[in-house]
Amino acid sequence: MALRCGIVGLPNVGKSTLFNCISSGKAQSANFPFCTIEPNIGSTIVPDQRLEELEKLVKPNRVVPATVEIVDIAGLVKGASKGEGLGNQFLANIRETDAILHILRCFDDPNIVHVDGSVDPIRDKEIIDLELQLKDLETVENRLNKVSKQAQSGGDKQAKRLYDILMRYKETLLAGKSARTVVFDNAEDEKLAHDLFLLTNKPVMYVCNVDESSALNGNQYVEKVREAIREENAELLIIAAKIESEIAELEDYDERQMFLEEIGLKESGVVRLIQAAYSLLNLQTYFTAGVQEVRAWTINKGDKAPRAASVIHTDFERGFIRAEVIKYEDFIHYGSEAACRAAGKLGVEGKEYVVQDGDVMHFLFNV
Repeated sequence: MALRCGIVGLPNVGKSTLFNCISSGKAQSANFPFCTIEPNIGSTIVPDQRLEELEKLVKPNRVVPATVEIVDIAGLVKGASKGEGLGNQFLANIRETDAILHILRCFDDPNIVHVDGSVDPIRDKEIIDLELQLKDLETVENRLNKVSKQAQSGGDKQAKRLYDILMRYKETLLAGKSARTVVFDNAEDEKLAHDLFLLTNKPVMYVCNVDESSALNGNQYVEKVREAIREENAELLIIAAKIESEIAELEDYDERQMFLEEIGLKESGVVRLIQAAYSLLNLQTYFTAGVQEVRAWTINKGDKAPRAASVIHTDFERGFIRAEVIKYEDFIHYGSEAACRAAGKLGVEGKEYVVQDGDVMHFLFNV
């Protein structure tokens, strides 16, 4: 499963600059509103030193890191749901993403225009929140129109269940709250709710785009955002997108690190953003390691072995027999699968085994 994130924000807050910083795609970045019209889609690898260490030991034919897909859409403005700016039709492009990256402008620069005339990240946040809620309300009402007749006839229990969920969402959205504030007490309702792909039901990371001098500790704008989202189950990340996008253009790794250290950072914004996204979504990595391929696989924390196997192929879960597991630290210490096996460091695990971050795994299955 590749992590997929959608970028939202007002025009000219640094969305496309950030996209270019963290993505293999290249979006137009300019000092005027709505320079992004068509959605930009790009991807970046998930940096993982462990993958590099496994490559040194195994010397495979190829190495496949985990990836993150980034979708950058046109900036929203107040009234987008009513057609202001470029409208809100572009939101459909991020409906099936796993998380929302909400970019907030937290820097002063008279040379970069702001659509509302002044820098105020809290006002900007509220504008975007409202537009996302209105788009979700449109989705909910459309679905209600389709299922209400079946639900009210009483013969279709699933339709009735969905109708009740939709009504809860409608009441919440009309109250000016996001869909993620609705809590369900059973897995079936959660599944039906998830399949609606509501934008405000997705985990959100607020990315405060600051100037270079604020890259390490933030500024007064960042503190206001931090206070505003204190009650939300959300991540906050500080990135100086302009300087980081310039650093990302450098081909030499050591040179990039030198520039990052000059502004007080040990890791790039890309690395920190991906780490924060994994934390937000409760994700982790396991590895497969053989002569043909060393590969990183992304799964949910708490996934059991059959479920983890399914990200390779659904047949692996359907016909799961057992998993052979080596802890990453043991693999590095002993240097090979054979040496780990000889030292008794290869475990044979069944269907109830909960996969741990960094496990090196081999699955046996039969279909």
